[in-house]
Amino acid sequence: MKEAMLELQNQQLDVVKIIGKNMAEILSSMISGTDNLNEILKTLYDAGEGLLQTGCKLQTSKRESFFRDGDILIGGDFVVHSEFTFSEPTYKEEPKPILCKGFHIRYYREVLATIFAIEEINQSPDLLLNITLGFRIFDSCMSEARAIQGTLELLSGKAGPVPGYSCQNHPLLAGIIGETMSSLTVPMAIIMGSFKYPQISHSAVLSTLSDKVKFPSFLRTVPGNTFQNIALARLIGHFHWTWVGMIISDDEVGLQGGQEIRRVNEENGGCVAFIEKMHLLYSKEKVLKAVERIRRHSVKVIIIHSAEMHVKLLLETIYAQNGVDKVLVFSALFAMTPGIFANQAWKILNGTLGLVPYTGSMPGFEAFLYNQNPDQCPGDIFIISFWEQAFSCRWHQPNKTGVFSPEEQEGQVVSCSGRETVNELNKPIFELNDLSYTYHSYAAAYAFAHALNALVFCTPGKGPFTNGRCADINHIRPWQILHYLKNLHFVAGKGEEIFFDANGDALASYDILNVQISPDGIFRLVKVGNFDSRAPEGQDITINRSGILWNDGSSQVPHSVCSESCPSGYRKAAREGQPACCFDCVFCSHGEFSNGTDLTNCFKCPSHQWSNEKRDQCFLKMTEFLSFEEPLGLAFTVSAACLTVLATSVLCIFIKYRDTPIVKANNRGLSYLLLIALICCFLCTFIFIGRPTRPSCMLRQTVFGVIFSISVSTVLAKTIVVVIAFKASNPCSPARKYLDFKIPLSIVVFPSLVQLLICTVWLLTYSPFPELNTQLYNEKNILGCNEGDSIFFYCMLGYLGLLATVSFIVAFLSRNLPGSFNEAKLITFSMLVFVSVWIAFIPAYMSTGGKYMVAVEVFAILCSSAGLLGCIFFPKCYIILLRPERNSRKYITAKS
Repeated sequence: MKEAMLELQNQQLDVVKIIGKNMAEILSSMISGTDNLNEILKTLYDAGEGLLQTGCKLQTSKRESFFRDGDILIGGDFVVHSEFTFSEPTYKEEPKPILCKGFHIRYYREVLATIFAIEEINQSPDLLLNITLGFRIFDSCMSEARAIQGTLELLSGKAGPVPGYSCQNHPLLAGIIGETMSSLTVPMAIIMGSFKYPQISHSAVLSTLSDKVKFPSFLRTVPGNTFQNIALARLIGHFHWTWVGMIISDDEVGLQGGQEIRRVNEENGGCVAFIEKMHLLYSKEKVLKAVERIRRHSVKVIIIHSAEMHVKLLLETIYAQNGVDKVLVFSALFAMTPGIFANQAWKILNGTLGLVPYTGSMPGFEAFLYNQNPDQCPGDIFIISFWEQAFSCRWHQPNKTGVFSPEEQEGQVVSCSGRETVNELNKPIFELNDLSYTYHSYAAAYAFAHALNALVFCTPGKGPFTNGRCADINHIRPWQILHYLKNLHFVAGKGEEIFFDANGDALASYDILNVQISPDGIFRLVKVGNFDSRAPEGQDITINRSGILWNDGSSQVPHSVCSESCPSGYRKAAREGQPACCFDCVFCSHGEFSNGTDLTNCFKCPSHQWSNEKRDQCFLKMTEFLSFEEPLGLAFTVSAACLTVLATSVLCIFIKYRDTPIVKANNRGLSYLLLIALICCFLCTFIFIGRPTRPSCMLRQTVFGVIFSISVSTVLAKTIVVVIAFKASNPCSPARKYLDFKIPLSIVVFPSLVQLLICTVWLLTYSPFPELNTQLYNEKNILGCNEGDSIFFYCMLGYLGLLATVSFIVAFLSRNLPGSFNEAKLITFSMLVFVSVWIAFIPAYMSTGGKYMVAVEVFAILCSSAGLLGCIFFPKCYIILLRPERNSRKYITAKS
């Protein structure tokens, strides 16, 4: 590689030396006063001979283009002629160039839309002031070779393209609009990506082009195949067509798109019965075989994923074979325009449905089209072909010998005068029913204009490039324009948003059109729906069924299934060797049921139930809930009652010995409040047991949450009181002013009010209610409480956990305070038990269901409440009742 590069550099140096030497000779001759023009020309000729001796020679091939000068050029590569002739080279003479044929006004319209947009931009006071856009447009004629040649000529600016070299300083090339077909776009995009020149296609939909690694500078104003495939599947699913055939173009676009459409359709429950490939180069015999297969097959709907030129012969052959009773559905690749087809193929198109990219508005475009005239369109290489086709005439041109043809001499052919006007035509020559791709070529021109406008009005120091630099309008680099294009967001027409996503694709939105041809041959495209990828699934497609006219002339939706749906009481049984859409319906066995259509399995009834005669339902199951009568509910009831009595007894002991030092030492008011709260905690478990009703469901979690918040807040208050009491042991300590009842009361009230507020909002918005769950277990129904909105339930538990954590931390940090009886140690241990119980509660609660979920919560309530009661109050009761000698001020003082 290095040797090759060195050799190339040496050759370039030789060329430079020769040019320099010969130019020096020329200048020397001129300076010496040589007035002989022949000598100067001879010197120039010798210089050319010198260049030829280096072996550097450009091969040129004259190629016409539609050119209009400007400060900045926008290139274009379009399909204007739909066919080409190619003479296979014999290499005995110079190979002949590819010749175009089959001019189509429908394609020419896209060129005119681009020119219309550029003229609008040049006249706009809001875009590119003092800068004129020009254009240079080539016709690829459906030939990849011509598309590549046009691309290279646009990049190099020479008739003999020089890859990698730009042989023009002015005007600058902003980028290229095109190509029309995906198969032509791919080689163009590879070349453009290599030189980082922006390319915007108005109709190439191949999904591979979204790959920014392979095609870094490619963008498009239409969505890619990915969204089209989804839209097609939604369209097919909307009419419940599960059995369809497919016709695809025999190229990368058709093969890749066909497989993707098939995959998406099967994911939505449909089946593709067959896939036929078509191409414009296929023989008549091959097309006849495909038509025969289509006629014999049972499908009623056929998806056509192909450009119109590839299926033109197929549609004409179908008509010649007396048509087929099928509904045709066209993808966005197919341009639904009658001008491409012979009149006899129109009836095959009647009643078809098709997708086209969303079409915006182009005010004034129709008037622009009908004002076309050869005298007013200098440089338009297509206007002659348009004029001849529109007015069925021929331009009066002599042949190479200067003699007119015999037909022209005899007047057998009507001659075009150029004075005809398009407005005189009665037929819809421009076929304005569908302006989808035309609009997108218009939008592509505006995309370049807005990108250039942003580049021109860049503020130095705030630019997007290194160190805030802006691009130089006189030396624009293609990658700078590409930067602005990728970050573009503007409004075109009458409010249509235009922007490109990260893959360079435009907004995915499609119109659904219905072809309707009246008996007198008038062709109409009627919009009957649309697909918007931004809408939620299920609402992304809307169709007006009443506006559709089907191919049989009726408004009744055709039916296309391999097997009819299996009703309730039946299950689907697949047919061996056939697609999933083809099946038999088998009646469910005894003890099984199916309560829906097209179910693949029958469901077994519980052992104590049986299916009815129709096999579509079972008898009601037994209802289960945590009742007082069953052992589990009875055990909880007894436990809650015992703990309630125990807590009440402790309260009585504290009241009786209220004047003893150990009761007074730790704020007896808070102790009374905590004991009352614990009694309520034990009692609230009775709300969880028994048959759920609306009042009990509403009170279960809310009462539990508020009471537990009071309990934990009281524990927190007791802990803080202990800390304050220690800090205030010195009579001069400022902390003594916090020992009155207001501080602990506030600590109890305010956190409890927050929990009360959460529960109140819960009850007022999404209050819990009783619910019968029939899905949790096959053998029983579960009657429980639906919490309404589980967010409130977890907020209540989370807030309770926050209070418990704060209480634990405060108690833990103050556990080592000196004193004969430091309650912080007891609170620390009690809160450790409390937090451990509720941490274990969460996974246990989430992994159970039915009455066991309720049982887990009741168990957690009893255990955590009992932990608080036992850890905080049992040691005190032990001293009060069994060790009274410790319950004295003298003992506490001595201990301290």
